[in-house]
Amino acid sequence: MHIDLRTVSIEPLRHTFDHIAARIGPGKSASRYLEGTMDLQAEVNFHYRPTWDPEHEIFDATRTAITMKDWYALKDPRQYYYGTYTASRAKMQETAEADFEFVETRGLVDAYDDEAKRMALDFYVPLRHVAWGANMNGAAMCAYGFGTAITQPCLYQGMDQLGVAQYLTRMGLVLGDQGEVQAAKQAWMDQPQWQELRRYVEDTLVIQDWFELFVAQHVALDAMLFGLAYTEVDQALNAKAGPTVSLMTRFQTELLEDSSKWVDACLKVAAADNPDNKLQLETWTAHWRGRALKALQPLAAMALGTDADAALARVGNRLDTRLAKAGLFA
Repeated sequence: MHIDLRTVSIEPLRHTFDHIAARIGPGKSASRYLEGTMDLQAEVNFHYRPTWDPEHEIFDATRTAITMKDWYALKDPRQYYYGTYTASRAKMQETAEADFEFVETRGLVDAYDDEAKRMALDFYVPLRHVAWGANMNGAAMCAYGFGTAITQPCLYQGMDQLGVAQYLTRMGLVLGDQGEVQAAKQAWMDQPQWQELRRYVEDTLVIQDWFELFVAQHVALDAMLFGLAYTEVDQALNAKAGPTVSLMTRFQTELLEDSSKWVDACLKVAAADNPDNKLQLETWTAHWRGRALKALQPLAAMALGTDADAALARVGNRLDTRLAKAGLFA
């Protein structure tokens, strides 16, 4: 018996959904990111306006002063949808778990300099409350924002900040005990050096314009705080006592590098869309950058002493470079 095996290529009748084909062209295959992101925002057939905000539809593009010809132009260059996001964060979590395990099993905390340990506890553990506020802000941006292209990663970033809060809490328990975590809460509530940052966080919780909240949280505070905490202070502790704290903050360091790609892309596209957007974004950024700098000055002085001003200047310069590349203040 002779069997003739042949390969037959079957051309699919449809490569993607019609609304995706309308954007990328007929006959083209779409990525999972595009199919899980584009044109998913509900825009019509709402039953009623919310009683708590009758001036807007429940999903309404006019909740922000920013306007866009196409809200889906604010795509995430990382192409995160649920599948790719969770896969990426699972890898980061595996690394973080391995780092914490290494610190604990090798006895690095016992050998860590006592003065550096005290500084790490006093500086880092209260920041768990900042991360919790950022988590709430991410949920707010997702709830009130418009267009899945930007609301989806806003929620992911909020969940990332919940992870940051958990890792900072865990650091407090590794370097100290539950009493250190409680002491950090009291410091956040009562100690003077924390009150400007606490005021900043609490003020962001009541920002009405969700894109202004995006600027206040992701552009100003995240860049300045992460730059100070996980670059400048981290390097100072490394020089003094070794990389034990760096191992327990690797997630935050990688998170800033990852999220900055998305934040900068959104700024660049929104600013280029029309001149009014550019002016509004520059106004918000200047305001919240200044407030973030003011809020971080006493913390930088606490951790770095006479090197605080130089460290904050470097942090600010790095943010200014990012803003210039995004087309702001140019």
